[in-house]
Amino acid sequence: MSLNTQLIRSLKAPPRPAWEEPPSKVGLTAKGGFLLLCCLGVLGPLWIVIVTSLSPKPVIDRVGGLVVIPQGITFINYTELLSGGQVSRAIMVSVGVTLFGTLFSMTVSVLAAYGLSRPGSLGHRFFLMTMMATMFFGAGLIPTYLLVQSLGLTDSYLSLVLPSAVSVFNILVLRAFFMGISPELTESARIDGASDLRILLTIIMPLSRAVLAVISLFYAVGYWSAWFNASIYLSDQEMMPLQNVLIQLVQRNTQAPTGLQQAVHTGQLSALGIQMAVMVLALIPVAVASPFVQRHFKKGMLTGAIKG
Repeated sequence: MSLNTQLIRSLKAPPRPAWEEPPSKVGLTAKGGFLLLCCLGVLGPLWIVIVTSLSPKPVIDRVGGLVVIPQGITFINYTELLSGGQVSRAIMVSVGVTLFGTLFSMTVSVLAAYGLSRPGSLGHRFFLMTMMATMFFGAGLIPTYLLVQSLGLTDSYLSLVLPSAVSVFNILVLRAFFMGISPELTESARIDGASDLRILLTIIMPLSRAVLAVISLFYAVGYWSAWFNASIYLSDQEMMPLQNVLIQLVQRNTQAPTGLQQAVHTGQLSALGIQMAVMVLALIPVAVASPFVQRHFKKGMLTGAIKG
């Protein structure tokens, strides 16, 4: 093929869209700089919080606030927080509510999604439409509170789980993923005499590990970070989860948790260091769990959202 023929064909080829063109050096530099600023905007405050929580009281007093450059490390804030008292109790409450709530929510969501994914199930369309309607219309705060109160759930840990136990969005994602599984697998199991429960436990769930991991993380982070239900349903300070203790420290400008105020007043501990240490304790579970589930996000969410 001659050079002229190649030139003519290249001239006749339709131009590619701008987003398909290879990026220029200026564009790559701009993108890299923007991503660097985003990373600094996220990691910078986290670094300051961690460094301040590990700084001795004289360093915090000398700096006059948040510490950016480490000038000594001490774990006294964490040892005092975890040695007993309000924060230790709040951590246990948050861990218990998160574990029980995630298990309960996943059980209900998986069962509901599996039932809705079977086209011939009883009342399939009615229940599906009813559940989807709750995504757009809600009863409101006061009726919800009156319902929880009438059920006798106020000042109970169940009030931190049941009012927000199920997410319709998560059920729809699970349903779409279940519908994407080959029906030949379930039909062959049914011919062999397997019940619906056995099909769910031995076929559907093992094939859905990715989406189950992602939805479990969604529920766990939601329960761990929740504070609103506890603020309106619980009146006993001994039952408060960690996030509500953190709100009392930061938003309400309380110097230190109950049991550590004396140490702050006598100058043994820094109130700011205690506050930053509580923030770090609240961030640790999410920061630790997220990397292990990160590899499932693309497969779990995209496949569950597209299939079916």
